[in-house]
Amino acid sequence: MAINCITSIHSMPQPLNQESKEQEPPLVFDASVLRDQLHLPKQFIWPDEEKACFDVPELVVPFIDLGGFLSGDPVASMEASRLVGEACQKHGFFLVVNHGIDKQLISDAHLYMNDFFELPLSQKQRAQRRVGEHCGYASSFTGRFSSKLPWKETLSFQFSADTNSSNLVKDYLCNTMGKEFDQFGKVYQDYCEAMSTLSLGIMELLGMSLGVGKAYFKEFFEENSSIMRLNYYPPCQKPDLTLGTGPHCDPTSLTILHQDQVGGLQVYVDNQWHSVSPDFNAFVVNIGDTFMALSNGRYKSCLHRAVVNSQTTRKSLAFFLCPRNDKVVSAPCQLVDNFSPRLYPDFTWPMLLEFTQKHYRADMKTLEAFANWLQRKRN
Repeated sequence: MAINCITSIHSMPQPLNQESKEQEPPLVFDASVLRDQLHLPKQFIWPDEEKACFDVPELVVPFIDLGGFLSGDPVASMEASRLVGEACQKHGFFLVVNHGIDKQLISDAHLYMNDFFELPLSQKQRAQRRVGEHCGYASSFTGRFSSKLPWKETLSFQFSADTNSSNLVKDYLCNTMGKEFDQFGKVYQDYCEAMSTLSLGIMELLGMSLGVGKAYFKEFFEENSSIMRLNYYPPCQKPDLTLGTGPHCDPTSLTILHQDQVGGLQVYVDNQWHSVSPDFNAFVVNIGDTFMALSNGRYKSCLHRAVVNSQTTRKSLAFFLCPRNDKVVSAPCQLVDNFSPRLYPDFTWPMLLEFTQKHYRADMKTLEAFANWLQRKRN
């Protein structure tokens, strides 16, 4: 493995850039123009020690069959929880199959991404993400950072499992983009509801594997207030100079990712990068920082990133499970004792979200930096 692929993992966490008023205005990432350029703007060129590696080994992750668990088979459920526990102790990534999600819904969710991202930039900007907010359209991170920009576009929106917010996704997309996005909104409303249900099932397995019972985390997340993100990585003529998404751990609780058939996801395990190959029938699941805190550090959130290529657009669907805003993130007493003292201060998800939006660029030390920041703030 080339040294430039691993040096960055040991670098210190970086706070958000404090932009100077004298600096040049932020670059606009227009994929229709930049995808064909041979000379990348300097803001998208990553330092040599952090640049992409393409010849990496594949990560060996378990395919966890949820069929028996979903049908109520206790033996299959115990086996699934055991495999989940092993993966989460090792690196926090696993794949789930026989998950019960309709294949047509998954196909539609990928297909409808084109309807949005292939629009002219001016039309996509009707959903422009405002400074300090986490939902809306973002063309790279040009408004937030001045260097190490990711080569991607995203559309993010809020989902609520509260019955009083049953059309939150659809209403947001229609109100933002217009009535012609009614079917678009319905597809992602349905997809989010399916992801919420799947994530609650996974939370049952996590509860079983940690010995706190299958209901504990499921009940904690039942009224979740989560985030859905559509990721769109256009081709780049110099993919070895940039990254689609920089190395980071997800600050959320649980991520359920569905990749298209274009590879690009990489996970950092055992001091080297590994690829996670696409599989239409499987979802990639990983632990985030919020659940790492809930498990009192027993389960780790794992560093990962995305690389791009020069030929083909890559798309992925990411559902980020988050607790309801007023839920206090605090490890259950079964996971705290003399041998495993409480590692993190109590917090709510909006506190961590604000930290990552306004004070800190998410990396492998986000949770540690947040805990220190929170302690200083409270003192």
